[in-house]
Amino acid sequence: MKKHVIEVSGIRKKFGLKTILSDIYLKIEVGEIIGLFGRNGSGKSTLLKIICGLLPVSDKSVFIDGVSKNKSSDLINEIAYLYQNQFIPNHLSVMRTIRLAIDKQKVTFFCEDVFVKPLLNRKIRNLSFGELRYLQIKLVLFNTSKFVLLDEPFNGLSPKMIEVVTELIEENSKEKGILITDHNYENVLKISTGLRLLKEGKLQIIKNKAELFENGYLASPAVF
Repeated sequence: MKKHVIEVSGIRKKFGLKTILSDIYLKIEVGEIIGLFGRNGSGKSTLLKIICGLLPVSDKSVFIDGVSKNKSSDLINEIAYLYQNQFIPNHLSVMRTIRLAIDKQKVTFFCEDVFVKPLLNRKIRNLSFGELRYLQIKLVLFNTSKFVLLDEPFNGLSPKMIEVVTELIEENSKEKGILITDHNYENVLKISTGLRLLKEGKLQIIKNKAELFENGYLASPAVF
């Protein structure tokens, strides 16, 4: 199987006079799970939206397998993005949503999931936050895209759901390149094959949890 690669470079973004992102470079290969860390307001969600083409910027270069993909239309089938907010229309049933979103050959397997099966005959509007979040995560991971951007996937999930989602992410990383950011940093650390920290507009490579302390993302253990 070909090991697909995405390279994003030159990303710059300002809101007013404040620079949020400055000359960002990021490379993700299929088989990798890149954990993205940064404090609130550091620009993590902004970066993900720029990468997948939802937020236009004048300075951005995207190459997938060496081919330029700078137009949003070029990225629709290449990158799947998990929003922090709901993205499924409320009037749809869960079953209808699944049939619309994923390959028909995968529908039966998808629906056998212990968390999905009880929801099949319900409307999206009647799901709890955790049920909806779980469904959205699984739909994004089952997408045919080569790369997946996950924005706060663990938010609102029960401990058991987190365990299953963690397994789903690791399993899907065999065929996809995955970028994940979540305030539940321990779970991100547990599954990531590489780590990045977004600080003062710059994206830097970090090696371990200790460097999150050193860079001020986590408070020093001595404080507690």
